[in-house]
This record gives sequence, structure tokens and C-alpha cells, in this order.
Amino acid sequence: MALGQRLEIRQGQSLVMTPQLQQAIKLLQLSNIELAEYCEQELEKNPLLERDDREPAGDAEREAVKSESAENEGLDAALSREDFSRNEDMDASREDMYDTPETGAPMQATPLTDWSTVRNSQRFDGDEDVLESSIASGGSLKDHLEEQLAIAALSPEKRLICLSLIDSVDEAGYLRADLDELAGRLGTPRACVDDVLAVLQGFDPVGVAARDLAECLSLQLKAQDRLDPAMAALLTRLDLVARREISALCAHCGVDAEDVADMIAEIRGLTPKPGLAFGTEPVQPVVPDVFVKEGPDGLWHVELNSDTLPRMLVNARYYNKVSAGARDRESKNYLTECLNSANWLVKSLDQRARTILKVASEIVRQQDGFLTYGVRHLRPLNLRTIADAIKMHESTVSRVTSNKYIATPRGVFELKYFFTASIQSVTGSEAHSAEAVRDRIREMIENEGKREILSDDRIVSLLTADGVNIARRTVAKYREAMRIPSSVERRRLKFGESADAGLR
Repeated sequence: MALGQRLEIRQGQSLVMTPQLQQAIKLLQLSNIELAEYCEQELEKNPLLERDDREPAGDAEREAVKSESAENEGLDAALSREDFSRNEDMDASREDMYDTPETGAPMQATPLTDWSTVRNSQRFDGDEDVLESSIASGGSLKDHLEEQLAIAALSPEKRLICLSLIDSVDEAGYLRADLDELAGRLGTPRACVDDVLAVLQGFDPVGVAARDLAECLSLQLKAQDRLDPAMAALLTRLDLVARREISALCAHCGVDAEDVADMIAEIRGLTPKPGLAFGTEPVQPVVPDVFVKEGPDGLWHVELNSDTLPRMLVNARYYNKVSAGARDRESKNYLTECLNSANWLVKSLDQRARTILKVASEIVRQQDGFLTYGVRHLRPLNLRTIADAIKMHESTVSRVTSNKYIATPRGVFELKYFFTASIQSVTGSEAHSAEAVRDRIREMIENEGKREILSDDRIVSLLTADGVNIARRTVAKYREAMRIPSSVERRRLKFGESADAGLR
């Protein structure tokens, strides 16, 4: 085949991702904390941006804001086009969602409050109870150990080794360092590290710097002078203790069932994580992005949390003043880029708020049964259902629901909590929500009779009789996800003592 050169003209379509469009997409999936940090960075970089510290807009200004909604439609359309072309990065949670057939049940209308009309002083009654401040406790475990090291009779070399060991103790009080690697890094024999570790393990709290649970418990028992050979043997088989296999423990420890029961009771009085008694890093409380409250008319009212909405302004007066004095082309181009970037950021923040409100409102409309009656009335829901209802792409909904929280009368939930897989009904009627089925399994196990322990097969039979078409392996998966032991382990926990007494 001969090789040659030729000119061809081809026509095609492609979506060009401008930096501004990438910025708008990025803002959608940021949490309120990440968004605040991002806006702080933009304020430092862009001299034309400033915070809006004024009071919320009046009625006349609100109407002006609403009149700009047509201008934002172009941004919304651009986001939808981009989402359609980049749906491969859609949130993985949609993989286990199934289409939910429409049931035809009437839905309550949800009167909305536009985010621009939300005043900083407007809050739902009882909002103070929704958010709780995180208060750090006293000094940290590291500080407590270093204070004891300061008065310990150690040489400078061993003091340095002990400081390295303290740095490797986690917040629960366990040592997470490889001693051989630490000895090599410090250029000291392993035996010297072991000697220093023995000193550190004598510090308060008792059990600190243990390398595993058995060592932690043994340190506490040794301090109480209760580490006899039988107890030491018991600590080597904590897996049997967890499963309440009393007979196997009797054979392993060489004692009778009564002594094993006494030793287990003694272990239960110990502290498996001694370091947690000290202060840790303060936990950042969850701040909801959306509030939901039942109004006097019986309808659910949805409102954005104004405290999480950054209020930014473009200082046009400063731009006019500086641009008038700009002489060279480079300065003018820089000012133009800053102005365009500032305008786009303000519009992107506005569009982000409107999109969150739109998605949250549709979720509330779909899940009004949950808000009214509880988790048993949680409907199966997927991203496509919400996307079709609000005429957006599924990946846009996925981004909006990531790291966003909604405060309801039933608690604070992540928006993704309301997207649950469907479990078909035996009768072919409306499917059941997986979250609702999990709650029913939990309740069944909690209400087990005094002499009846429900196996997974028995739970399947009860759910099937109640119209839920579910497999045994699904019940086992849900039970394990809720950290509920199997029927065999629960029977041992409840009747272990009496069962072993019968064996004797």
C-alpha cells in the first residue's frame, strides 16, 4: 500500500473545559468547610473580591437578584452538558441503586425559600439543639507522658528513645512503631529499646504503650497483681473469649467454668483503650447545609443554612479606579482576568446554592414519608429519579449530595443517606428500601425472646411473610454491617453460663 500525504476536513463536536467551568464543577462537590477555605484563598489571590458584610438584601434588591436567574441558566446548562460527557466519574454509590417504579402516590407540595432571602437571624426553633459544639478535654496523652518522662530517672540517650516511643503512641494508648526499625533509625541496640519500653509501660495510665490488646490487659492485671498463669493463658486466646466458648477456655486454661467466668468478669472491668481518657484533637461538628421543618400548614419547608453560604462581592469601583491608571497591556490584562474570575465565582456560588436547594427540595418531596413516620417509610431512591425530576444530570446530583448534610426533625443526615437500594416485594407491590429492611432486622434481633434466638433463615422467613423478598446472604450482610453477632454468638452471650452449667 502506497504511503502519501493528503488534506482532510472533518466536522465534530467536543466540550471544552474552560477554567471557569472547572471551577463551577469543583464548587458543587465541596463541603461547607472546604468551600469556606476555597473562598479565603480566592480573597487572597483576587484584589477585586471582598466579603459582603452588609445586612441581607431588602425586598427591592431581592427582586433584582431573582431577575438575574435567566443569566444563570447558561451556567446550569453548561454544567449539565459537562456532566453528561463526564459521567464516568459519577459517584460509586449509584452502582447499587435500582430504578424505582412510580407508585402514583400523591406527593406533598414543598414551599421553598430562596437562599437569597434567608436572613442570618432567621433560624428554626430548636436549631440550638441540632448543633453541638465540640469541646476539647484536658491535656493530650502525649503531654501527659512527656510530663512523666521529665521526672523519670533516665539517661539522655534513653530519654531520646523514650521520646521517640511516645511519638509512636496513638490516641488509644497503643504503640504503633516497629521496634527493630526504631532501633536501627536511632542507632541503638534492640535490647536498649526494650528496656526503655518497659519503663514507658510503667507510666500512667496503666496499660499505655502496649502493642496489642492482650499486652494492654496484661499490664493492667500485672499492676493489680492478678496476672496468674491461668489468666495469662486466657489472654492468649481472646478470640475464644469474644465467642464465649467457655468449654474451650476451660481446656486451654486448665480451670473449671466458674473460674473462667470470674476471669472474664475481671477482664471486663479493665480499660481496653487507656489513652482515650485524655484529650484528643477537637472533632469538627457537622454543620447542616439545609434545614427542613414542618410548617403550620403541615407541609415541609426547606431552607438553606445562611451561615454556610459565603457572601462575596466584586468591587467594581476599585476596578474602575485601578484600570484607569493602568498603562501597560500586561496590567490591563491582569485586571480583566481578575474581574472575570471574580464575576464567575460570584455567579458560581449563587448557582451552587440554588442547585443544592433544588436537589434537597426534591429529596424531601420524595422522602416525606420518612420525615413524617420514620425510617420504616424510607422509599427506595436513586440518583436518576432525582435528576429526572429536576431536569439535571445524575452526576450533578451526585456532586451536590456529596459532603452535604440536612437537618430534619429526625436528626442530621447526609443527603446520600436518602439514596437506598430497593428490595422487591413478594406480592409485586411497591419495593422496600434497604435501609428500612435493615431497621426491621435490627428491631427483630433486639426484641428476641428470652429463649428464642433468631437465625438468619428465621429472619428471612419472617420478612418473607411480611412481604419482603430477601435472600439469607443479604440478611447476613445487613446484620454484619450493623455489627450484630450471629445467632450462635448471641446464644452464647445470653445463655453461655447456663449452657456450660448444663454441660458440667
